[in-house]
Amino acid sequence: MTEGARVATPPGDRPREAATHCPYCALQCGMVLRETGRRIEVTPRQFPTNRGGLCQKGWTAAELLDHPDRLTTPLLRDRPGGELRPASWDEALDRVAAGLRAVQDRHGPDAVAVFGGGGLTNEKAYALGKFARVALGTRHIDYNGRWCMSSAAAAGLRAFGVDRGLPFPLTDLGRADTLLLVGANPAETMPPLLRHLTDQRERGGRLIVVDPRLTATARHASRHLQPLPGTDLAVANALLHIALTEGWLDRAYVAERTTGFDEVRRTVAGYWPAEVERLSGVPVADLEATARALATVDRAIILTARGAEQHAKGVDTVTAFINLALALGLPGRPGSGYGCLTGQGNGQGGREHGQKADQLPGYRRIDDPAARAHVAGVWGVAPDDLPGPGVPAYALLDSLGTATGPRALLVFGSNPVVSAPRAARVESRLRDLDLLVVADFLLSETAALADVVLPVAQWAEEDGTMTNLEGRVLRRRALREPPPEVRTDLQVLAALAARLKGGAPCYRISHKKGPLLTPEEAFPTDPRAVFEELRKASAGGPADYAGVTWERIDADTGVFWPCPDPDGPDTPRLFADRFPTPDGRARFHAVRHRPAAEPVCAEYPLHFTTGRVLAQYQSGAQTRRVAALRRSAPGGFVELHPDLADQLGVADGDEVRVVSRRGELRAPARLTPAIRPDTVFAPFHWPGAARANSVTNDAVDPVSGMPEFKICAVRVEKA
Repeated sequence: MTEGARVATPPGDRPREAATHCPYCALQCGMVLRETGRRIEVTPRQFPTNRGGLCQKGWTAAELLDHPDRLTTPLLRDRPGGELRPASWDEALDRVAAGLRAVQDRHGPDAVAVFGGGGLTNEKAYALGKFARVALGTRHIDYNGRWCMSSAAAAGLRAFGVDRGLPFPLTDLGRADTLLLVGANPAETMPPLLRHLTDQRERGGRLIVVDPRLTATARHASRHLQPLPGTDLAVANALLHIALTEGWLDRAYVAERTTGFDEVRRTVAGYWPAEVERLSGVPVADLEATARALATVDRAIILTARGAEQHAKGVDTVTAFINLALALGLPGRPGSGYGCLTGQGNGQGGREHGQKADQLPGYRRIDDPAARAHVAGVWGVAPDDLPGPGVPAYALLDSLGTATGPRALLVFGSNPVVSAPRAARVESRLRDLDLLVVADFLLSETAALADVVLPVAQWAEEDGTMTNLEGRVLRRRALREPPPEVRTDLQVLAALAARLKGGAPCYRISHKKGPLLTPEEAFPTDPRAVFEELRKASAGGPADYAGVTWERIDADTGVFWPCPDPDGPDTPRLFADRFPTPDGRARFHAVRHRPAAEPVCAEYPLHFTTGRVLAQYQSGAQTRRVAALRRSAPGGFVELHPDLADQLGVADGDEVRVVSRRGELRAPARLTPAIRPDTVFAPFHWPGAARANSVTNDAVDPVSGMPEFKICAVRVEKA
């Protein structure tokens, strides 16, 4: 049991319980919340992903529900540079609606932008996308999941015709004879997943980890490959080169189930292991042993995560590992395949239903006329009234407040002041806006800059659905009502839509006929009603939820999409018979290694990379406020190899400056031989002087828009 948060229920009342899921990562561990007297207790429950386990973040999650920093009333700033003050909901919403109208009257509909989050429920992500395109009429909407899953999503779409992080159940990991983890550290990012890795090890399986650092996960591995950051693509091509040279290609699979292999064969012929050793630092012997471990067993799985994906060539890097998986005949076979470890709690569902700049619900493309017609019919508008695609997250934030960019921004469930690359520049852009509105339950670093802050409900105070890293749709269940002056995100969107449209009926059930709907009817506040509409909007799309119902989820341990028929099966495992491409075949794509966007030089001679630590999560706005987590990880640090520290005259604990072309961070040095001597690492959970993203590069992948968080050139100085 955890020391629970205080609640308003008088002692002696009958305890209430809710079987729900953790509010943090995409593992979505099952838990039970129980209100006892003035406390909320958290206990784990048996669920296929966590199997009765929780990490420290999950155990302490309820402590935020009644935290002293909890926002319980709207806040307004009367003038630029003034202090935020409490306000009524009517005053706050009127201020937002008037500000949005004024900006759009002056600059056009695209002068208002919306920025969402990968932690929002499916219902809220869907409603936010609809609100942007229908109530605001803006093309400018994107979300922080662009910085999490976009490269793997783009690579999966072009290879398989669909993007689902894990196209197989998580339990398959325990069945794999060889498991290759590339840029993933689940021992710290999602610890209960290690139960599946333990199953794999106890069966005699091999775990191989590719990471520039000897992480907690790498310490569990049978083999650890420690490449220079940004060289994972070359490593993947070398592994395929070895497999071809040794005759390990699954020729029947490639011939029957794929296209495009000949060009890939010609490309990887140039990736000699000795040359890739020189480029990446990974010894030839390790490359050969890894290729053999993947190619000569019955079941093998390749998983990538942010370490390989958060690069300006992230899509091509993931594609290289997909090429390797296809050449070995892995996808579609039980206990085998390629997958991606989704990070944020609803990173999968959050990108399926309309938060991304180029997508409509059901993972439909917004520039597809048939998709526009279908969704417009559900929304009661004409297809031509829907705006076109917007721009990816960083391009959107970088344009804020400029002559050609949005002048107003609404933020739901995100903290870009800490989480965005080149964060000081993004912070400056936010300050240049005519209107910044943030909906949150804590005063994050982004909310602290806002003109209007709207207090919204927390995870244990509202129902809804989430879609975890397997594509399993789950139920989030409320334990209690939110505090009296706190509203849900759905209520906020409905109230703003009513004000923006003057409350008059303005939507039709069909754009050709049918009764007019009021804004309140078009933007329901009941999450179940929103989900029923989401089912219709997603029907027939790649992420088809038409057959998913709350009752069906409750009757089992969730429902895997696609699930088009309420009476038909769901899809725990994709690709068994065909790929969702026009001809049913997967696509190989030839990709070539290219250097990092910013090479090291005499002035900036070291490589800088970022990541997470066990006790903190994302921008830290929540976890930094939990006492137990703060004790475990009280502040930022800079990880240095002892040899590098000796060259710099730095001792363990000394404050150092990490300086790039974009900014600097200051934090204590932490000396460890677990990192390469040419590389330094810092976690990205802290604001202020220790803000890692003050340093990171804003170069982006040309396909996915993913920034190059994981490598840039820096120098380190003793402060």
